[in-house]
Amino acid sequence: MEGKYFNVKIDGKQIAQSILENLKTRVGELKEKGIIPHLYIITLTTDSASEAYVDQKRKKGEEIGAKIIVENLDPQTSTEALFKKIQKLNNDLSVHGIIIQRPLPPQIAEKKTAEAINPRKDVDGFHQYSDFSPPIGASVIMILMEVFWSLSGNLNFEGWLKSKKITVVGGGITAGKPIIKTLNRYGITPQVVTSQTSNKSAILKNSDIVIGAVGKPDVIEGNNLKKGVILIGVGMFRGQDGKFHSDYEEEEIKDIVSFYTPTPGGVGPVNVAMLLSNLIEAVEAKI
Repeated sequence: MEGKYFNVKIDGKQIAQSILENLKTRVGELKEKGIIPHLYIITLTTDSASEAYVDQKRKKGEEIGAKIIVENLDPQTSTEALFKKIQKLNNDLSVHGIIIQRPLPPQIAEKKTAEAINPRKDVDGFHQYSDFSPPIGASVIMILMEVFWSLSGNLNFEGWLKSKKITVVGGGITAGKPIIKTLNRYGITPQVVTSQTSNKSAILKNSDIVIGAVGKPDVIEGNNLKKGVILIGVGMFRGQDGKFHSDYEEEEIKDIVSFYTPTPGGVGPVNVAMLLSNLIEAVEAKI
């Protein structure tokens, strides 16, 4: 069925907007009960892509009526000082969600930081016992659902997904691993391509769905993709032109793929919406 579709740009903004409209209604109902959803974001980075994501989280959170606090800590902050801040937020009953924005500086213990957050407030889904699915993984699923609904008249999304050869490019803690974890929950073990993978080209050319999760130029090239592949770009970086780019260049791949996400306006808006969905679920779980 994918063969009938080519160069279809997936509108992440539209997908996100429908999610946000639903959340805005739910926030209104919470406010009627005297509850304002409260998300606290801590940053320790000057990474421009990360800063852009934080800005979108703040803007979209405020749009649905949530309270969003962003605290920018010195990148030299120690793990101990960060843990004290996290513990204070864990004990603050007015705070429903806590995010420690990635990437983290080298002196911060990544795994210990994730485990320091109360799993009931871990709306990013990094804690091993988190109450929530990682938003980035959930956003990939939402986008693939949108593709499925465009292609098929039946309701067996999981069956369709399991029938595909899926490859995740990049295994980092911020994107690759949460996406792999989410696919595992659907009973799918994707192929994983990293910089150490020797047969990268062969794996990509045999893939029905490719998910780029690196955030560097020329990670995925058109000559390594098969015709009709579904391409999702999660990784993002700011190029020399000052604009944000994905792991692939759209002009190079658009006539090869069936469906693809653009940058910006692809995965990013859906990721933010799914994060805010986790926040509202965290609030509603306490009622």
